[in-house]
Amino acid sequence: MIDLKTSKKDFPKDFYWGVATSSYQVEGADLEDGKGPSIWTTFVKRNGTIEDGTDGMIACDHYHRWQEDIELLADLGVNAYRFSISWPRVFPKGTDEKNQKGIDFYNKLIDKLLKKGITPFVTMYHYELPQILQDKYNGWESRDIIQIFGDYAEQLFNEFGDRVKHWITLNQPLRISHRSYIDNNAAPGTKKSVQLSFQVAHHLLLAHAEAVKRIKKLDAEAKIGISNSTIFVEPVNEDPKNIAAARMMDQFYNEWFYKPLATGEYPEELHHFLQERNWAPVILPGDMQKILCGHDFWGVNYYSRSLAVFDTTKPFMFSEAEPVLECTPQKMEIYPEGLVRSLKKIHENYGMKDIYITENGSDDFDILNNGEVKDDVRAGYIARHIEGCLKALQEGVNLKGYFVWSLMDNFEWVKGYTIRYGLVYIDRNNNLKRIPKKSFYDYQRFLNS
Repeated sequence: MIDLKTSKKDFPKDFYWGVATSSYQVEGADLEDGKGPSIWTTFVKRNGTIEDGTDGMIACDHYHRWQEDIELLADLGVNAYRFSISWPRVFPKGTDEKNQKGIDFYNKLIDKLLKKGITPFVTMYHYELPQILQDKYNGWESRDIIQIFGDYAEQLFNEFGDRVKHWITLNQPLRISHRSYIDNNAAPGTKKSVQLSFQVAHHLLLAHAEAVKRIKKLDAEAKIGISNSTIFVEPVNEDPKNIAAARMMDQFYNEWFYKPLATGEYPEELHHFLQERNWAPVILPGDMQKILCGHDFWGVNYYSRSLAVFDTTKPFMFSEAEPVLECTPQKMEIYPEGLVRSLKKIHENYGMKDIYITENGSDDFDILNNGEVKDDVRAGYIARHIEGCLKALQEGVNLKGYFVWSLMDNFEWVKGYTIRYGLVYIDRNNNLKRIPKKSFYDYQRFLNS
C-alpha cells in the first residue's frame, strides 16, 4: 500500500469522494434501444482517426453491466459517482422526442446509486452531440445550439432533478472547441479554423449560462457548475520570452474558460491577440453579461503541469517543453503542487465558489499478471494528489470533493484502448471482465481509514 501521509478523517465529514466516467467511453450499446448516433459515432469511422482503429460501440458494456459496476462502486466505498448522460440516448433527435428506454436506463442507474448511499453527480454534456444537430445546425458553430442545449438541460432536470442535486453542464469546453477545430483530434473534427474554435468556445459558455438559468428557475437549491480542463502552466525558464509564452498558454488553456464566467470578460491579452489576426469570436451585445451567470461551483479536471517555451512556429507563439519531473508512462508529469496552486488561483481569482476536483488520475503500465494488476504509478499519483487536496483545504480553498478518473479502463477518445486510466482493469480478451487493480484497493483502504 502507498504510504499516505493523511487519512480520510483529516477531511470534512461532508467531503465527497468519488470516481468518474463518461457515457461514450463506458456504456457501449451505441445505436441500441433507440439511441441515435452522436458526432463520435461518426468521427470514429474516419480512417486513421483512432490510434488503434477501435470505437465505443461496445466500450465497457456498462449499459448492460451497470449493476455489476455499481457493486464495484459500493465495494470501493465512494460516496459519490460522476457520470454523464448520453444526449442521443435520451433525445436521439435533439430535444423533440425522448427515448423512454434511454430515460429508463438512467433512472435505474440513479435509483440504484442512491440505494447504495452514493450521490450522483451528473454531467449533461461529455462530447456526445446528437449527429442530427451537427447535420442541421453545424453543431456548436451555430448560436441556435444555445437554446437547444437549454431545452435539453431543462428536460434532463424534469426527468431526474427530483433525485439529482449536483449537475455539471459541460465537460472541458477546451476540448470541444480547440481540440476539434484547431487540432482536429476530437469530434466533429471536420474543419480547421482558429476563429471557429473560439466561436464554438463562446457558444459553449453561452449554452452553459442558459442551462444554469433554466435549472435555477426550476429549483433555486439545485447545485450546478462546469468542469474545466485545468493545466498548471509555468515557463520552462526565466527568459522573458518564455514567461510571455507561459502567460499566453495559461490564457489559452485556462483563463479563457474561467475568467468570463467569473468577471464577464475574456482575458485581455489573448483577446487582443485574436482580434489582431481576425480570429476573435463574434460577440453580440449582452453576451458577456449572460455568461456571467452565477453558477454554484467549479469542476476542476487536473492531471499535470505544462512547461511553456516561446515558439514562433506555433499560432499562439508557445509550445510545450519536455517534462522535467517524474512522469507517468505517457510522459505526464506527476506534480501535485500544480493542483494545489491551481486550486488556490481559482479560489482567489474567480470567486469564492465551491470547487470539486471532477477528474484526476493517471495512466500506468497495467500489466495483468496472475489475475492482478500492480499499478504502483497510479496508486502513488492518487495518493500524492489526495495529500494535495488536504493542503489546499488547509490553505483556505473551498474544496468539496475529489473524483478519480476513472472507475474503469475505457475508450480514451483518439487513443482508443491503447492507454488505461481505470481503478478497475477491463480485460478485453476475456469478456470485459472487471479486475480491481492495486490502486482500487489502496483508494478503498483510504476511504475506510
